[in-house]
Amino acid sequence: MRPLITFTLVALVAVAAMGLSVSAPAVDEAGADQSRTDQSARPLGPSGGYNQRDLEVARPFGGRARPDVLRALKGSVDIHMHPHPDIVERPVDSFEAANLAKSYGLRAIVLKNHYESTAAQAYLLRRHVPGIEIFGGMTLDLTNGGVNPAAVEHMATLKGGYGRIVWMPTYDAEAAVRASRQPNRPFAAVSRDGTLLPATIAVIGIIAKHDLVLATGHVSPEEGLMLVREGRRAGARHMVVTHAMDQDWTVAQMQEAAAMGAFIEWAKPLGNPTIDQYADGIRKVGPQYGIVSQAGVSHLPPDLVGAFVVALHERGFTDAEIDRMMKENPARLLGLSVP
Repeated sequence: MRPLITFTLVALVAVAAMGLSVSAPAVDEAGADQSRTDQSARPLGPSGGYNQRDLEVARPFGGRARPDVLRALKGSVDIHMHPHPDIVERPVDSFEAANLAKSYGLRAIVLKNHYESTAAQAYLLRRHVPGIEIFGGMTLDLTNGGVNPAAVEHMATLKGGYGRIVWMPTYDAEAAVRASRQPNRPFAAVSRDGTLLPATIAVIGIIAKHDLVLATGHVSPEEGLMLVREGRRAGARHMVVTHAMDQDWTVAQMQEAAAMGAFIEWAKPLGNPTIDQYADGIRKVGPQYGIVSQAGVSHLPPDLVGAFVVALHERGFTDAEIDRMMKENPARLLGLSVP
């Protein structure tokens, strides 16, 4: 099997190097089927179907204030992109995501996959998509060995140094599993009886040693605050609460994490919480602590890219506040120079 795998990787790189167009086709408004087997009935991106829920949330803001969107995207940093290859549907692959981001003038992106490290992808993409900074990371889910200090150390020392974010468990977090349709399946534990496990403390120590980013993943808010406290104690300089409101963090909990030095991520709205609740949360915690991610470059068709930006503008957020959350704060998180 090894020669076939090698040939496939070489072929993928060669196709990307040819500079094929990555513009998304027009959206079929009638498309709603999210199954893998019937893709003809739903909107398609270059490499797969768009998520119907993403489209429904974004549509009310699509096509409006496009100059504001383009201004906000230019020079921005998106810390949360989910392209193919993956085991769930994604509208673009990693090459397409990088090229699209570059075409919109983004400064940097971070590739995320719930099941494997994307640090090696980032290294290869940088060789074929110059003009944009590309980073990867890893989630500490079961396919990566759970809370696995050896895996984090390996990613941190991989050639290029582009593995930048370590997400604590996401889909395999205890809180996520307990709330799932399979609440008794195995999970990747970070704590027990209110105390962080030794492996978790070891991982945070590696994050601090290599100046990586500690991201809370999909753990419970209580565990997330324990992680941030330990990160602060260990000397981790870069921390972020992963799309906090979607993980049921209260404003008070977000404020506590921010006071300990963590940024609060506000990723694409999913419809519940609503955009109004998002805007209220950002205002109460403060844009100076916020990071807006998933602006749509990698998961929305062109006419809807930046819908979240439009929604925030319409709720009173200024250009300076949006720049703080899309350009300055994510640059700080990744250890980049601040514009």
